[in-house]
Amino acid sequence: MIDPQAFVHPEAKLGNNVKVGPWSYIGAGVEIGDDTEIMSHVVIKGPTVIGKRNRIFQFASVGEECQDKKYQGEPTRLVIGDDNVIRESVTIHRGTVQDQGLTAIGNNNLLMAYVHVAHDCIIGNNVIMANYSALAGHATVGDWAIMGGQSGVHQFCRVGAHAFVGACALVVQDVPPFVTCAGMRAEPFGINLEGLKRRGFSKASLQALRKAYKALYRQNLTLEEAKVELATLAADEPAVAELLAFINQSERGIIR
Repeated sequence: MIDPQAFVHPEAKLGNNVKVGPWSYIGAGVEIGDDTEIMSHVVIKGPTVIGKRNRIFQFASVGEECQDKKYQGEPTRLVIGDDNVIRESVTIHRGTVQDQGLTAIGNNNLLMAYVHVAHDCIIGNNVIMANYSALAGHATVGDWAIMGGQSGVHQFCRVGAHAFVGACALVVQDVPPFVTCAGMRAEPFGINLEGLKRRGFSKASLQALRKAYKALYRQNLTLEEAKVELATLAADEPAVAELLAFINQSERGIIR
């Protein structure tokens, strides 16, 4: 299943039924799980571990050393889970020793063409990153989040689970879970109602999240005052508890 015009390093480990297209390069320290398909002209460098049933399209660069000037060739890692689709010209860099030495991508994610994932980023599961969206170093994206085309996330910022970042948005502070944001300096624009409905959130959960959003953004409360309101709602609604925990853990502050 390896095209004769591909290069696979003798130290690379490929699982069962892995396909490697012509002119692709699989370097030392790369592990690729069963049933993964590597198209033509793909470069994968290690140390990198890629799970099962992934599809990586032409001209993607996966596991390259990062663009951080502090990087001095240390053996940092990239770990990618199962069932991901990585489209044309996506770039994903390994971590740095200044963080955990790890860039990690979960399962069932779609990274559209020209997406960039910088060093030390963490992406959860079921995430969609549309064309040209980019994560700067040390950024985190939670499960089911969606990044619109040409959107960008500043270093060390977090995008919460089920959040929606609009096209061309610039995220310079944390985006709380369940929130929709947009703008060249991202601002909140309600909860991600349609996305949450598609994922089966109950009417009671949606109602509680709406109340939580109003406390955060519509009632002219300070953040500390809003957190008191959220704590009351969180007692009966796990989604609000998740939202409150995210806010309490924020180091850069949340968009407001």
